[in-house]
Amino acid sequence: MPVTGESKVIDTILNRRSVREFTDRPISKDEINTILNAGRWAPSGLNNQPWRFVVVRNPETIHKLSECTHYSSIVAGAPLLIAAFLDSENSYNRTKDIQVIGASVQNMLLACCELGLGAVWLGEILNQHEKVNSILECPSKLELMAVLAIGEPAPGKRTSTRKALSELVFEDRYGQKWEE
Repeated sequence: MPVTGESKVIDTILNRRSVREFTDRPISKDEINTILNAGRWAPSGLNNQPWRFVVVRNPETIHKLSECTHYSSIVAGAPLLIAAFLDSENSYNRTKDIQVIGASVQNMLLACCELGLGAVWLGEILNQHEKVNSILECPSKLELMAVLAIGEPAPGKRTSTRKALSELVFEDRYGQKWEE
């Protein structure tokens, strides 16, 4: 049963799930542009927008990238990959810039959800960042931060759970539990 929030945005946040299996339907250029625009409108310190994206639709390139992760079946089964990078030449504070790329990736995941697409944020592929950069022929100034596998979700139910707020939130000072 879907979780209900107070707005469409809250509903999208609460109902988004990671999708790891996709149909063969190609993702349209308009859908890709919507996803990328959502990513570029994330907040960034000094509005430096340190993210750079590589759109991967070529099946041969997708196959090569699938060999860079233990989750090869997810990558190989996606009709679209978007690799997110930190542009070191446009970075003013590494920690802050990595955080804003996370916000950008989250925006893209939410856009996928709104478009009826499924997506999953892949992190383990970062262990092979040099190989990924080589496959994508990226300049050395780009540091791989994430890869999104995107497609029309294959049929199936997706569920998730979260810890209670009382396990995660403290009031005033650490140690005083938050009452939900």
